Amino acid sequence: MKPEQTLTEKKLKRDVSGWIVLDKPFDMTSTQAVGKVRWLFGAKKAGHAGTLDPLATGILPIALGEATKTVPIVQDGRKIYRFAIKWGVETATDDAEGEVTARSDHRASAAELQALLPRFTGDVMQVPPAFSAIMVDGERAYDLARAGEAVVLQARPVHIARLSLISHGPDESQLEMECEKGTYVRALARDLARALGTVGHVSALHRAAVGPFADAISVSIADIEAATDRDSLLQPLAAGLSGLDEVRVTPDQAAAIRHGNPVLLVGARAPVALDQAWASCAGLPVALGRVEFGQFKPQRVISA
Repeated sequence: MKPEQTLTEKKLKRDVSGWIVLDKPFDMTSTQAVGKVRWLFGAKKAGHAGTLDPLATGILPIALGEATKTVPIVQDGRKIYRFAIKWGVETATDDAEGEVTARSDHRASAAELQALLPRFTGDVMQVPPAFSAIMVDGERAYDLARAGEAVVLQARPVHIARLSLISHGPDESQLEMECEKGTYVRALARDLARALGTVGHVSALHRAAVGPFADAISVSIADIEAATDRDSLLQPLAAGLSGLDEVRVTPDQAAAIRHGNPVLLVGARAPVALDQAWASCAGLPVALGRVEFGQFKPQRVISA
C-alpha cells in the first residue's frame, strides 16, 4: 500500500459513536466481526462487549467511538443462550470443532434431563473448558491446549438464573439458558451429559441477548452493507447504560463534569450514594461515575 493511500484512509476515519447490535454469522471470530463493522462505518474506534465463539451465532454488541468507554457495563449484563447438545460424543473443545475424546451409547430420557436442570441452576461451580481464553501462567488456556499441553483449570462459581429444556431427542436436545458473565455453555453441556451417565458436546449455539441488547434489534453484516444510511442502524450510546442509575445534571454541571470535577446533586430525589451511575444532560451521556455524599464523581468522561 502506498504512503499516500494510508494517509487518505486515515483521513476518512470519523468520530462516530453508538452501538451496532450485530447478529454475528457462523464461522466468524469476534475480532473479525469488529474489524468488518469498524471498516463499514469508517469508525476511529471500535470494540465488542463479550467474545462469541466462531462457531456460535447471535448477539455481539459492537461499540463505536465513545461507546467503547461503556463496554464493561454491557459486558457485565446477563446473557441468554439457545443451544443444542449432541449426545453420545464428547470432544476436546466441548463443541463440534474438537477431536472426539469419548463416546457413549447411553441416552437419557427427557424426564431425566428435566429433573437434572435444577441442580445446574443458581450458584454453581463450573470447570471452564480447556479451550478457553482463561489465563494460565501468563498464557491463554486454548494456546496451551492447542500446543498439546495438559490444561487443568480450577472450578469457579458462576450464576445461572434460568435453564429450560426446549426439545429432547435421542441424539440431540435444545435448551435455553440465562446466565451471568463468566458462564461457559460448552462446560454446562459437558457437565449435564456426564451427570446423566453419558457424554455430549455443544453442536449449535446462539446468543439471544447481552444486557439490554437482544435479537429483536440486531442487524446482520448484509444489513449494514445494504443500508444507504448506515448510521440509522446505530443504537444510541445511552442504550448500553439502561442497567445503571441515571443522574440528570444541568448544562453547567455537565461542563464541570467533563473537566473531571465532581458536582453536588440537588433536589428531593437526588441520590446520596451510588456505586455506579451515569450522568446525563438533555438525555445525552456526560460521564460514568459514582455518587458519594450527594456528589456525582466522574470516573469516565464521555465526549459531547
